[in-house]
Amino acid sequence: MNIEEITISQVHAAYRDGTWTCQDVIQTFLDRIESLDKNGPCINSTLAISEAAVQEAAALDDYFKTKGQFIGRLHGIPVLVKDQADTKGMVTTYGSHVARNNIPTKDAFVVEKLKSEGAIILGKTTMGDWATTWFSTSSASNWKFTHNPYKLGHDVGGSSSGSAAAVAANFSILAVAEDTGGSIRCPASFTNLVGLRCTPGLISRTGFCPLVKTQDTPGPIARTVTDCALMLDCMVGFDPDDEWTAVAVTAPKPKGGSYAAELDPNAICKSKIGVVRSLFGSDSDPACNAVNKLVNDAISKLQTTGTTFVDVELPRLKHYMTTTPAYVVRSRSDINAFLSTKPHLPQDVADIVPENPPHPSLDFTSQVTHGPADPTTDPTYLQRLLDRDEFQRRLTCLMATHGLDALAFPDVQIPPPRHEDSTNGRFPTCWDFPTNTLLASQARVPAISVPVGFTEDGLPVGMEFVSWEYREQALLELAKGVEHHIPSRRAPQL
Repeated sequence: MNIEEITISQVHAAYRDGTWTCQDVIQTFLDRIESLDKNGPCINSTLAISEAAVQEAAALDDYFKTKGQFIGRLHGIPVLVKDQADTKGMVTTYGSHVARNNIPTKDAFVVEKLKSEGAIILGKTTMGDWATTWFSTSSASNWKFTHNPYKLGHDVGGSSSGSAAAVAANFSILAVAEDTGGSIRCPASFTNLVGLRCTPGLISRTGFCPLVKTQDTPGPIARTVTDCALMLDCMVGFDPDDEWTAVAVTAPKPKGGSYAAELDPNAICKSKIGVVRSLFGSDSDPACNAVNKLVNDAISKLQTTGTTFVDVELPRLKHYMTTTPAYVVRSRSDINAFLSTKPHLPQDVADIVPENPPHPSLDFTSQVTHGPADPTTDPTYLQRLLDRDEFQRRLTCLMATHGLDALAFPDVQIPPPRHEDSTNGRFPTCWDFPTNTLLASQARVPAISVPVGFTEDGLPVGMEFVSWEYREQALLELAKGVEHHIPSRRAPQL
């Protein structure tokens, strides 16, 4: 059976007409992981693999045979989970070697929600140590990189590296990812996928190792906009153990009762979008030029359909991008609070990560893990919070002033880099990596990455849309328009 590029609706149709069973589908995906991820090209996107997946699929087949209906909206749909999320009975490392024997006894809230909708968890996916890196290597994987399925030897970005690589390579239909500074959107952009960062609080963080609790949000990665929206439906919800999720009750509900409802591919033709030119790389740099060309071509094509694009600039953008990061001043405190719930693990992340990075890609990891144990002792912390709130207000005001539906720019100014670029000095520090994803993260607003094509070297490029709080459905609709008018998704040849 051919499961490449299969969607949720196609799988469900096959279940209903008896063409496939859940066991058929799950076993086929597990076989594909074994032959192409663990062997063959060895993409290295997965870590622990579920030993119960086929048995769980059999139980769903029995349920459908007996009841004549699906158990939930993701009945029999294979899902992989970023190793940042606790997953009952499966080794969960948070990207670190110290947790190689950590087997949670309880699922993260989101994992539990997905299971209740009938999702089958296939396994866990690779990530950078403590979700702190733009590259895919980690101490948990013995410093092995996750390959880009479109060009082996190139990276998939971080920190949701394996989630993106696996969905792109058709090792799963969906994957749970997490985004603090761009960890969903950067890998999605690098792997020809749709990745959504939602407004913090819509999705529970309970059971996820945090990085910056005020910015962290789990989210979906998928091959299509509709599947991304359907997964979001099953992730959003109130969790009494995460007080931020009260907004999942008070925020506006998606029209039609589902984020996937009423996704009009032509709605983008009536939209007005602000292009942030200062977030494009220099055309004199061949790598940036390749990205700029694809994003500008996408803008031009959309303009022919009626979409209005206007160039906009946010005053003092560089200032806000410099003064609003809270990673170094807050992450150690947030990670340690999580570690306090795991008495079998070291209780201070500063005792886990050396102050001198053990790997060149961990320069930022060492910075954040050796920050203050209490962020309030840092003299810059209060001003960072004030600047963050001001940044969000000014960003929203910019869109209101110009009557914009969203802002647009490249997710990352360059195509997927090579693995060796993490060690050869191309990016001397984490802050030199030319990602634009920090804008939405530090303003705490939603954003989506959608594919716009491939460079001449065959490397994927994504465009990012950003809007104001709780505009997830509007962003999905814009992405649906790009997907329809500029179809760019294609399977890698493995």
